[in-house]
Amino acid sequence: MAALRQIAFYGKGGIGKSTTSQNTLAALADLGQKILIVGCDPKADSTRLILHAKAQNSVLSLAAEAGSIEDLELQDVLKVGYKGIKCVESGGPEPGVGCAGRGVITSINFLEENGAYNGVDYVSYDVLGDVVCGGFAMPIRENKAQEIYIVMSGEMMALYAANNISKGILKYASSGGVRLGGLICNSRMTDKELELSEAMAKKLGSKLIHFVPRDNVVQHAELRRMTVLEYDPESKQAEEYRQLAKKIHENGGKGTVPTPITMEELEDMLMEFGILEPEDETIVGQVKAKVA
Repeated sequence: MAALRQIAFYGKGGIGKSTTSQNTLAALADLGQKILIVGCDPKADSTRLILHAKAQNSVLSLAAEAGSIEDLELQDVLKVGYKGIKCVESGGPEPGVGCAGRGVITSINFLEENGAYNGVDYVSYDVLGDVVCGGFAMPIRENKAQEIYIVMSGEMMALYAANNISKGILKYASSGGVRLGGLICNSRMTDKELELSEAMAKKLGSKLIHFVPRDNVVQHAELRRMTVLEYDPESKQAEEYRQLAKKIHENGGKGTVPTPITMEELEDMLMEFGILEPEDETIVGQVKAKVA
């Protein structure tokens, strides 16, 4: 039996990370892979397209209702969706109260102890994160997610987030087996997006796994709470997700220890591609303010 692949999708908020991950996982299920999705985003929207639901009840909210995590059964938190994909949402604390990482690790431990990982080929963690803080680094820090895929675009903040996430991977790469599997560009149709994504991947010592073009069919499918694979399996976009899934599958757990760059190097790269002009001090200042 093939070894369990534990992968995670990271990316800045609003980049289309959950949409990309669910469509990719649906395509992996079409390849005959057995999959468990562990949503690690407090929005609890990492499984909605697979389950055709608004949002799944999270482990943390169900544990609070029941009294404690020990009072839950696996069937209380685990739902099965498209092509038998198992879905769990870890949930998070109320805004401003506690750390999201607590919910993530509590959920992962509960799932492992109750046999949710048995008989699956892939466990996928969908993680919020422009910054890999203690909470959202949990799947990496606890040596759960071994293979990280960063969803990004050619926009400056998406590139900045990809670099930041790489710093988080580097931090834990020596103590565990975590590696950067590659970058996935979810196109925003910005200037020189493909070339910029490839250049960023190279700077990080990684590769661009796939360039996902922009297509309105994604929005049409989402409005019906479906993946493109299910909504319009014959579409060109469905084929793009199949190619992405195939590339991840063939990546075979391989990855690299990333080589993050400095803010100055990122600016230089954007200038080299003509995205940023030397006089664009306002944009650079805004990003630096965010870093601070």
